[in-house]
Amino acid sequence: MSEPVQHAVGRRTFVVGGAAAAGSAVLAGPLARPASAAAFGWSDDGSHYVVDTGASLVFKVSKSNGDLTSLVYKGTEYQGYGGMNSHIESGLGASTVTIGQTGSTILVSVTYGTLKHYYAARSGENNVYLWTNKADTSVSATRYIVRVKAGLFANDEPDSYTYAPTTVEASDVFRKSDGQTRSKHFSRLRVTDYDYIGWSTGGVGLYVVRSNHEKASGGPFYRSLLRHQSADGGGLYEILYYGENQTEAQRFGLQGPYVIAFTDGGAPSSALYPANLTTPWADGLGISGYVAASGRGRVAGVGITGRDTAFPYTVGLANSAAQYWGSARASDGYFSVTGVLPGTYTLTVFKGELAVYTTSVAVTAGGTTTLNSIAVPTSNDPGNASAIWRIGSWDGTPGGFKNAELMTYAHPSDVRAASWTGNVVIGSGTETSAFPCYLWKDVNSGIIVYFKLTAAQAAAAHTLRIGVTTAYANGRPQITVNDTWTSAVPSPPTQPSTRSLTVGSYRGNNYTFTYSVPASAWLTDTGAYNTLKIYVASGSGTTSFLSAGTAIDAIDLLI
Repeated sequence: MSEPVQHAVGRRTFVVGGAAAAGSAVLAGPLARPASAAAFGWSDDGSHYVVDTGASLVFKVSKSNGDLTSLVYKGTEYQGYGGMNSHIESGLGASTVTIGQTGSTILVSVTYGTLKHYYAARSGENNVYLWTNKADTSVSATRYIVRVKAGLFANDEPDSYTYAPTTVEASDVFRKSDGQTRSKHFSRLRVTDYDYIGWSTGGVGLYVVRSNHEKASGGPFYRSLLRHQSADGGGLYEILYYGENQTEAQRFGLQGPYVIAFTDGGAPSSALYPANLTTPWADGLGISGYVAASGRGRVAGVGITGRDTAFPYTVGLANSAAQYWGSARASDGYFSVTGVLPGTYTLTVFKGELAVYTTSVAVTAGGTTTLNSIAVPTSNDPGNASAIWRIGSWDGTPGGFKNAELMTYAHPSDVRAASWTGNVVIGSGTETSAFPCYLWKDVNSGIIVYFKLTAAQAAAAHTLRIGVTTAYANGRPQITVNDTWTSAVPSPPTQPSTRSLTVGSYRGNNYTFTYSVPASAWLTDTGAYNTLKIYVASGSGTTSFLSAGTAIDAIDLLI
C-alpha cells in the first residue's frame, strides 16, 4: 500500500510516497465526465437541498442556515469534524435559502441580513463553485472553511495546524514533543504564490481553489490561514478578509468564485485557477454584485526600465474597492493585469516586495489601458545607493537573514530556529546569514555589527539606514556607535496593531529609518573595528517574543 500523497501548494505541487504525480491522475473540472455518472439535478429532503453534479459528487446545503452539511465523493462522506459543518465564518444562523436551475447549472442562494452567499454546481463536474458578497460590517464574514472528517487525509506539513501537547502562545500556537511548533496562522505561501491548497491520498484529492481576491485586502504578498489539521479533522480556508497583521482597510463586495474541487488524486484542473477561470455560464444567474468579463478592463505595460534584474517585479493595482496584481516579465518588465473592475487605481511597481514606483491608472469596462515603458527612478530604489557596507538586500523582505524562511511557518521559539543572538562582522562573508531576521526588545536587542573604516571614511559623517518590513508593539531601532554616540529614539511608523512576528508574517508597511552619524563618532584607528549596536526601543509589548520587535529588510552605511 502506497503512502499518502500531500499537496498544499499554488503553482508548486509536492508529491510524497508512491502515488502518481500530480498531473498524471484524472483531473477534476470540465475535462471529462465519468461513464458511470449519475443524473444531474437537485432534490429537497425536507431539511436540505441535495445537489447531484452528475459526476461523482453529491452535496447538501442546509435550508435553514446555508451550511454545507454533506460532501459525498464516490460514495465517501468528506464533510464534517467536531460536529461542525462547512460554512461562512462559524456559521450564519437562520437564513433564507433558495435553489434554482438554469440549463446545466444549479445555484443555491443564501441570504443572511446584508450578506449573500452562493453555491453552484455544473453538470458533470466534481466541483462546487462559491461566491460571497459581504456588503458591510454587520456580518463577521472573514472566511469560508471546508471542514473535513478526520482520518481521510494524512497531513503534518509545516504550514498545517496540528494540536500539540504544549501551548506556546495564546490558544493558537502549539509545540510538539519534538520541539517543532504549529499554528493555523503559519503559511509558507503568500497569496500570489498559490492557486489552491488541499490534500491527496494519491487516489482522491480535495482542494480549495482560491478566488482572485479582488475584494480581499493586504495585496499580493499577504499571508493568512490556508489549512489546518487536528485530531478531529481538518479545515481548508478561503480567506475573504483577515485582520491579523493587516495593512489595508476591509473591502466589501462580491468575492469569487472560489472552488471546492475533488480529483482522482492529481492537482485541480488549471482551468479553475484564478488567472484562468472564466464563468460566462454564471453571467445570467443573478448573483448579487457579479460583474461579467465584458464589464471589466485590462491594464498592460510595454515594459519597466530601471529594474534590478536580480529580483522579481510585481505590478499591483489597488483602490478602496478592489485589488489586482500581475508579474512583470523578467526580460523586459512587460506586464498585463486582466479582469479589472472599472475605476481609478494606484499602480505600484514592487521590487520583490518593496514599492519602488507608483502612478495612477484609469480602467474602463471592455477597454485596455496601455502604459508606455515605466522608468523606475534610480533614487526610488534604495539598493542603488552607494554603500560602504550593506547587510541584506533592499527587496522589502527579510530574505537571506538568519531564520527568515523558517519564520513563515514556525514560532521564533521553534527548536529549528538558530540562536537569535550573536554579533556580525562586516567582511566575514556571513553578514546577512548571521544577522537575525527579527529583533526584539526582550530577546536580542543590542546586537553588535563590527566594521572597519578607511581614514577617509572615518573623517566624514555618514548616513546609516535600517529598513524594516513590519513591527510589533511599536518596536523600532535605536542605534549607538562606539558607545559614544547614540541616536534619538525615532518615531514609530504606522504598522499593523496585531501579532505578526510570532504568527508567521513579516509583511507590514516597509519603512526606512535613517540616522545621520557625525564624523566624531568614528574610530580614527583604521585597524580597529567600529561597533554599531542596534537596540529595539518601545514602551509597549510584554516579554520574550511578545516584547516589542521589528523585522529587518536591509541595513547599510552609505558613502
